[in-house]
Amino acid sequence: MRRFGPLVQLDGPAFIHDTAEIFGKAHIAKGVSIWPRVVMRAEMYENIIGPYTNLQDFVMVHVGDGQGTVIGAHCSITHHATVHGCTIGENCLIGINATVMDNVVIGENSIVAGHSIVAAGSRIPANSIVAGVPGIVVKTRNNFVANRLNAFIYHYNALAYARGEHRAWDSAAFEQARQAERTRLEAESAALEKF
Repeated sequence: MRRFGPLVQLDGPAFIHDTAEIFGKAHIAKGVSIWPRVVMRAEMYENIIGPYTNLQDFVMVHVGDGQGTVIGAHCSITHHATVHGCTIGENCLIGINATVMDNVVIGENSIVAGHSIVAAGSRIPANSIVAGVPGIVVKTRNNFVANRLNAFIYHYNALAYARGEHRAWDSAAFEQARQAERTRLEAESAALEKF
């Protein structure tokens, strides 16, 4: 049975697994999915999870030195990642077992590679790929389409899990939906680049 503190605000998440534990002040936006064994704590400040973001299995979200964690819309915080008192922009992907430390700011459309550690106070520009220990920008690339597609895939799965369906990705309907979304995102990205 999932456990929530009294200051947890749910604004229409798509799916929250029963093993999730969320304590202190938190805001969970529309379309968010929170997967098995996620732990989120805020003994002070507030943790904010933006719309259509997913927190995958065993993610830890905690407040840091001077602020809570703020994660933008359409992000994927992947398995075993730790995000600690940081700000993550929209359309980002934090890789498996990565750590993002206190007062880090990660710009939109960025990727933090698996097992990286982004040191406290780092400022990562938009459209970056970060890797290493400590994490540094190794490439600049607009990851909008790839990251938004990943978030879409998890949202699709979250809606299926909420219905009790655990094999949604193994269907022709999913493949059609994924291709349609990729086409839509590529068109949106191209339109944005014109301005």
